[in-house]
Amino acid sequence: MDHPSMYRNKHVAVLGLARSGVSVAKVFHALGANVVVNDKKERELSPEAAELEALGIPVICGYHPEDLVTADTALLVKNPGIPYTASPVQQAEAHGVEIVTEVEVAYHLSQAPMIGITGSNGKTTTTTWIGELLEAAGQQPIVAGNIGTPLCEAAQQATPDNTIVAELSSFQLKGTTGFRPRVALLLNVVETHLDYHGGMEDYVASKSKLFANQTAEDTAVLNWDDPTCRAIASRVKSQVFPFSLVERLEYGMYIEPPYPVEVEFNGGDVSAAADDVTRTIIYRDRNGSAIEILPVAELGIPGKHNAANAMAAIAAAITIGTPIESLREPLRAFRGVEHRLEFVCERNGVTFYNNSKATNPVATITGLKSFPLDKVVLIAGGLDRGSDYMELKPWFSGLKALVTLGETRNKLARVAELAGLAAVETVEPVEDAEATLQEAVRRAAALAESGDVVLLAPACASWDMFKTYEHRGRIFKQSAHTL
Repeated sequence: MDHPSMYRNKHVAVLGLARSGVSVAKVFHALGANVVVNDKKERELSPEAAELEALGIPVICGYHPEDLVTADTALLVKNPGIPYTASPVQQAEAHGVEIVTEVEVAYHLSQAPMIGITGSNGKTTTTTWIGELLEAAGQQPIVAGNIGTPLCEAAQQATPDNTIVAELSSFQLKGTTGFRPRVALLLNVVETHLDYHGGMEDYVASKSKLFANQTAEDTAVLNWDDPTCRAIASRVKSQVFPFSLVERLEYGMYIEPPYPVEVEFNGGDVSAAADDVTRTIIYRDRNGSAIEILPVAELGIPGKHNAANAMAAIAAAITIGTPIESLREPLRAFRGVEHRLEFVCERNGVTFYNNSKATNPVATITGLKSFPLDKVVLIAGGLDRGSDYMELKPWFSGLKALVTLGETRNKLARVAELAGLAAVETVEPVEDAEATLQEAVRRAAALAESGDVVLLAPACASWDMFKTYEHRGRIFKQSAHTL
């Protein structure tokens, strides 16, 4: 797309309200475009509409009008979560109208360089961590995107002295054409969001758009342990900055000594080790000089996956000139992001961790890797999307105990039974969903002993019982604190 100022007196359709839609609509309206906003939600469920209407921006709620997008429309800016099968998007494609997301608009507005972070898991933690590293060094970051400030607001606030640190989803990146971040991070790629993308090919292609417009002056930070990331590395035009948990690299971030390469489980016992105090994060520069950053055990949040997130964050910071000596203290001080392996409290020697954001089995397994399995009492269960959860079987075999709840409670209990886990309790639902989770926390605490961990890592979405995973996580934390 062109710079937003080029759409003066042209028709721009904004599909979807929420904070990002409101921000985009205001930008184009202020620059003289003829803006119309449409949201399928009913008017009473769209409180943002009044703010736009007060500015003279027409807002259509409750349905998608047939003439929202015509041959005269210059641009369609859509909410990332709206599928490409939606009728206005189909209209735009039929008329050859360019379709973008807020990311593209913000890029053209911004005077500040951008760091873009994407990946199937770890985006929010890494994005927040980068912000903390830059803030500690006095580099004036603005954390935006899926977290923090909407990107268009961040772009309008930013000066050349700022750095925009943006968490970006595949949904957002799919709708980009000219977006070019100064530093682009791809943390990992696993199968997810296939209902939106229709398959892995489109999912990977959308993630890859993060690098599409980079040049040799830019940097691509890539997980060298992920086959998809390595494949993308051969196609990017920017400088590749790799990081690895399992390989000593000639250039990049790595662990010394490396972690062993994991082998796919074929059943049997699984023992997950905590971070090894002998392991250190190393940066090797392009001249071959190795610099010790800090021991893995000194990171403010546990887990091998968080060691990977830390290396990605360090790589981004180094790339934009953050002094290495300023990195160590914020790496130690960072305590993670709410609902993502978040330490809650310790009661009678039992520690409680809230990982409500673990809404799929892969994320649950990642959380389990952070602790010795035989010390973990896991609380899991939620919305039933048809999975059999058998990938959790080898992990369940090593648990101390499992407490299940939600629509998938019996499925998960069955997997645990097949795994040979004896200590399994199923919490039957009551009308009050909060009371159900409170009971699950009480049972988990009763199964735990001093030195154990009670971990909420549901492997399922929350919508069968709670409005959001955040709501579920808050109730877990309240329940732990009030035992």
